[in-house]
Parts: sequence; structure tokens; C-alpha cells
Amino acid sequence: MAGPARSPSRTTPRILLALALLGAALAGVASLPHGAAGLTELHQRLAQWQALRGAHPLRFAAGFFGAYVAVAALSIPAAALLTLAGGALFGLWQGALLVSFASAVGATLAFASARWILAPWVRQRLGARLAAIDAGVQRDGAFYLFGMRLVPVFPFFVINLALGLTDMPALRFYVVSQLGMLPGTLVYVEAGTRLAQIHDLRSIASPTLWLALALLGVLPLAARLALRRLEAARRLARWPRPRRFERNVVVIGGGAAGLVASYVAAAARARVTLVESGAMGGDCLNTGCVPSKALLHVARSVHAMRQAGALGIDCAPPRIDFAAVMRRVRDVVAEVAPHDSEERYRGLGVEVLRGRARITSPWTVRVDGEQGARELSTRAIVVAAGARPLVPPIPGLEQVGFVTSDTVWGLRELPRRLLVLGGGPIGCELAQAFARLGSQVTLMEMQPRILLREDADVAAQVEAALRADGVTLLTGHKALEARLHEGARCMRAQGPDGEREFGFDVLLCALGRVARTQGYGLEELGVALRANGTVDADAALRTSVPNLYVCGDVTGPLQFTHVAAHQAWTASVNALLGGWWSLKSDLSVIPWTTFTDPEVARVGLSEDEARARGIAVEVTRHELAELDRAIADGATGGFVKVLTAPGRDRILGAVIVGAHAGELLAEFVLAMRKGLGLNAILGTVHAYPTWSEAARATAGAWKRGHVSPRLAGWSERFFAWRRA
Repeated sequence: MAGPARSPSRTTPRILLALALLGAALAGVASLPHGAAGLTELHQRLAQWQALRGAHPLRFAAGFFGAYVAVAALSIPAAALLTLAGGALFGLWQGALLVSFASAVGATLAFASARWILAPWVRQRLGARLAAIDAGVQRDGAFYLFGMRLVPVFPFFVINLALGLTDMPALRFYVVSQLGMLPGTLVYVEAGTRLAQIHDLRSIASPTLWLALALLGVLPLAARLALRRLEAARRLARWPRPRRFERNVVVIGGGAAGLVASYVAAAARARVTLVESGAMGGDCLNTGCVPSKALLHVARSVHAMRQAGALGIDCAPPRIDFAAVMRRVRDVVAEVAPHDSEERYRGLGVEVLRGRARITSPWTVRVDGEQGARELSTRAIVVAAGARPLVPPIPGLEQVGFVTSDTVWGLRELPRRLLVLGGGPIGCELAQAFARLGSQVTLMEMQPRILLREDADVAAQVEAALRADGVTLLTGHKALEARLHEGARCMRAQGPDGEREFGFDVLLCALGRVARTQGYGLEELGVALRANGTVDADAALRTSVPNLYVCGDVTGPLQFTHVAAHQAWTASVNALLGGWWSLKSDLSVIPWTTFTDPEVARVGLSEDEARARGIAVEVTRHELAELDRAIADGATGGFVKVLTAPGRDRILGAVIVGAHAGELLAEFVLAMRKGLGLNAILGTVHAYPTWSEAARATAGAWKRGHVSPRLAGWSERFFAWRRA
């Protein structure tokens, strides 16, 4: 995909100005005195400048100020010499005043020129990455800028140019630079007052001086820590603090996030209590990942039996015992359950309490269980309360009855007619599974197509597979009313062609999940929520109550078990070390898979997202029909699509549609995480014939599109010469 075109009328002035500034900077550098000879020359000129200053003090000061501003604005590395000269010519206080304002003004001009000349080009190529940097600069940029200004080992001209690429306000940049450079300015101006005795720039920088300047650089970080502690104390002031704590951390919720958070704390030999009112393992084990994949495995096996004739196998149509299928699903859950059991976690050192938790203060949690009520004191709390299925406000829904992704596992008879509301991953997976098991399935989606988070060509592939399995797809349909008509269940819906009514026996609501934020004390503590109902938290997963942390579906933004586990590790470490040191949750490279047949696996940018954000990308696509192993397995439907930076092999995103897509994606996830490009994948030997060759074939397709025509021409002529 080509990047957005930039009109010549706007680009040409930027290029011309950039070339002019570069030429002026190079000329300025060439004219500078260098080394000991430069200082000797500077000494010789001092007498002349002192005479000029005595004759025309105001004009000389204005000229010095203008020269300093120009040098700083052009990023010429002469600040140290000019600052020394300022001290030698004007003395400490007048020299410090001139240099301080001139350096800040010049730095701001360099900052502004970088924003006007370089920022459009950089933003076109970095896109979302620069947006994340901008968010950090808006939040903490002043602290970091102040620290870098205080420590002279950071090249000031680099700071000016780099921050010009961000959204930091120019006034804030100027004020912070003015204050941050003042201590170093005073030191160098004072040194300049003794310029006659200095013959080497290194002689002004004794180890003691550099240590002092380095300590100055620590001041902003110390100030930030102190301010954070004061802010935390202010927020916590209305609750009485216990004199001592019985526990280091209390974890609320025994799902994927809560179990990992408890495990991490116990592994660190901290005292941790896990509180769970329902089944251990949470949604993933009991109503989500594990049972759904067990059901999908059965449905896929049934489908394979029906397709066996194409392989030369003659077998009778399979007979489905749905009750036995659901019994097998429950058996799978029971077999996995010991991994998440109370016994296992107690053996790991976690105190497990069964009951309902309620946070009564930032340091106390009340647990109401079979043994009565207990109040626990703790230094920190980790909330991993998960999410629940979203039930839409459709009139008549309670009257006709419905199931969700949590309760569908209680079915004992196969629905003759199943109506699925929602065309996301959960709806598509369960619709296909029940269709393959023999239900007449209708899938209703309000949006124009299913799997709206994926590219249109990806969704089209899954749509075709669902229709082939007998699923009736109703996209662009909004459910209006559910009702009973002569004992039969009906749904009235608004579609592109007007209102329609559909009969069904079982209604499955698969419209996503809503964070569980009520009923355990968050409201009373005043914990901030986002507009979408999830708990608001920073990159350290800290909420608006400083020692209360969150992880998993209750905070999002991605409701996946592997994301919950990743966040839980971060939240648990930060809860244990809160106030001293913290980690940040990194969700920049997160894979996910929709387990339809074909599977859809993705990491990073999609093509539609890149287009919407104006990010320039190149798209390389390889059809699985060209993969030998796919041909042998009779599973040629699907493709691999990789997005790279224009002209480079750096991977920005990848999506795979086809058999084993979830497993095949891992190679791209690893490459993105470790900064490896398609050339690295192409240079890796893959066993033949395997599905993993799809990654190498895609890298090869990218490489073929980036062969230099000039190099190819020279190569052809060289080998023609060799033949002669």
C-alpha cells in the first residue's frame, strides 16, 4: 500500500530550507577554532572583543546574543566555546543571563525547525509508534527533558531535534530548557571567567565537577518520585492506614490473570492471598478457551469424516450423540482443572480463600465465605475480576430465554434451530461448530460484515467457510424484539431490505464481554473507569488508587488469556515493589487467533488499520495453495499476508488464514518481538514439507519484489561474459 502523496508545493520549501540549514551548519562547523590551537586563537581574539565591548557595550551584547542563538538554532556544536566566551567577556552574572536566554531561544528554534521540516516525514513512516511516544512525552516529557538538560553528556542539539518530532508544546519546551540548562550554564560561564588559564576544554571538567553535574541530573527523577509519593499520600489520606500488614498482596479473582499474579508473588516468597467465589480457573477453563476448543475439535472431526470420501475413504455419515459430546467437553475441563486447582496453588505457597471479596479500603479486603467473614490487611491489592458476557437490551429477551458463551455448555440436546447474535470470534466459532454438529444455524450481525477487526479479505474467507458449512449469514441486521408466537420463539430484525422475522429454538448471545467492575468495592473507593467500562490504569497497571492494581479482562484493552497472563506478571511485580520500582506492560506485539476453520491468526497492524491511520506499508501475500504440505493435506484454502515498512523488511504486521494458522503465526511474532525482518526468516532453514515453510515462502515473495533491476542487469551481463 503506497503512503499518502505529499504535494510538491509543500515538500519543496521544506527540502530547500533543510539544505540551507545544513549548509549553514557545515560552514559554521568548518569556521570554528579546534582543540588547543582553537583556544589559543580564542585567547588572541579576547582582547579585541573586550575593546569592542568597551566601545559599544549594548551592540556588542546584542551581537553576541544573536550569534549564540544562530549557533544553537543551526545545531552547530559550539555551545561550550561560546558559553566560555560569555563568561570571559561579560563576567558571571551578565554572561549567564545572555547565554541562558540565547541558548533557550536557539534550542527552541532548532526544535521548531525539526517539527516543520522533519516531523511530517517521520510521522508518515512511524505512525502509531510515534503516537505512543507522544503520549509518553505529554505525560512525562517535561521531567525527562529537564533531566537531560541538567546532564551535559546528552548532546543538546540531538534533544532539540528529537523532541521537535513529538507533540510537546513549544512553550513547555522553552521553559523547561531555560530552567534545565541554567545550572550547567552557570558552571561553564564561571569557568569562562578564568578562560585565560584554560588551554584544554577537558581542564574545566574535573571528576568532581562531572559528578556534581550527574547528581544534578538525578534531581528530576528524585523530584518525580517525591511528587508521586506525595500524590499517592494525598489520594490515600481519607482511609486509615494499618500499623502493620498481614500480607504483601491480596489477589481478587482466580482466573487466568489472578492465578498468574498469585504464582508470581508466591515465587518471590511474598505472602499472598487469592480470593475466588466461583470455580478456580475462571472463564478460560470453565466456560471459554478450554470447553470451546474441545467442542471445536469434535466439530472438526465430524467435518473430516463427512469429507473423507474425497480421500478415498468410504464411511457412513456420522451419527452425533450431542449429550455424549457435551459430556466429553466436561471431561476435558475436568482433566485440565488440576492445573488451576486450590490444591496446586496452596502447594505453591498461595493462601486460597473461597468467598466473596469486597475492598473496604486501599489496604483491607473483607472476605465473606462459608466460615464467616474475615478482614485481610495488605500492602497492595491486585484486581483480576475478569469479564462477563454482554447481554443486549432487546425487548422480550428474558421471556424467550437465551444462552451465552458462559451458559451454552449446559445444553444437553442439540438445538434444531440456533440463532447466534454476534459475528465476532466467539459467534463465528460456535456458529460453525453447531452447524457441523447438525444444527440449522443463523448468524446475525449488525455490522456490514463479520470479524470487523480483521481485513475484509480475511473476513470473506471465513464467511465462505461458514456458508459452506450451512450457516445462514445475516449481516447488516439489527435485532429489534424477541417474542413467543403460539409457543414458538421468534426474533424480529431490521435488515437492509426492511424488517424480517426469524424462528429459532435456542438463542445464543455472543456479543462480546463486559468488565466486572461492580459488587466488590471499586465504586466506594472511587476507582476511575474508562468510557468502555473497563478499569482505567497506567502502563504499570496502577489504578487511580495508588496501591490497587488491575490485570486481565477487567482492564483490557485485549481480552485474551495470554494477555491477561502477561499483565498479571507485570501487575504482581509492581504490587510487590510499588513505590520503589515498576515495570510497564508492553502490548506492542500481541498475537491472537480466531479458531474457525480456516483459522485466522494475526499480530500487529492489519492492512485496513494501516490505511485508516495513514501508515505507509508494503503488502506481501502468499497463497497456501502454492504450499506443498497444504496440497498434500488437502487444505489449500487461505493465505499469509505480511505488512512491511516501504522498501524495508521490517515486519509491521502479519495475518494468516488457513489450517494451523495459530501455530504458524509464532514465527512472525518472534521476529517482530526481536526486531528480525523477512530476510532473517528467508535465511532460516525450514524442514520440508512442513506448514512452517509458508513463512519462508512469504519472505521469498517479498525478496523477489525487492531485487534491484540495475543489479539484475549487471548480473545478466556478467554471466553472459562468463559464458563467452
